[in-house]
Amino acid sequence: MNIELDPIDLKIIALLKQDSRLTNKEIGQRVHRTGQAVGARIAQLMDAGVIKNYTIAVQYSHKQFIHLHLNEQRAFEEIENLVKQYEQIDECFKVMGNACYMIVSHFEPAALNEFIEKLSKWCRYSVETVIREVEKS
Repeated sequence: MNIELDPIDLKIIALLKQDSRLTNKEIGQRVHRTGQAVGARIAQLMDAGVIKNYTIAVQYSHKQFIHLHLNEQRAFEEIENLVKQYEQIDECFKVMGNACYMIVSHFEPAALNEFIEKLSKWCRYSVETVIREVEKS
């Protein structure tokens, strides 16, 4: 389902991204709508797949961006099965460009080493470690 996002929808999304615990009434007060109207818009956004889920942001002491470059085209299934085994992997994307996959993770150094050793039989990799997050204003 396609949906056109108007300024109210965008404001609701921004408020939920800041604090997903806000009630429909609280959001309604900020966007000058009733809580019921906000609830209906949120339901519409969820049905359209614009809002996928409500979650929290955890600050881990380690964060990496791992780019995988497959040695063999047959290794897609093996890589995807391996990724599913690690709770330290926050997101994994199959991408176009220089890499085949891009992983966002929060491995401790020893666990990262173990993961990389397992990967190395199917692919080359590059790891970028976050040193500081730049806060959005």
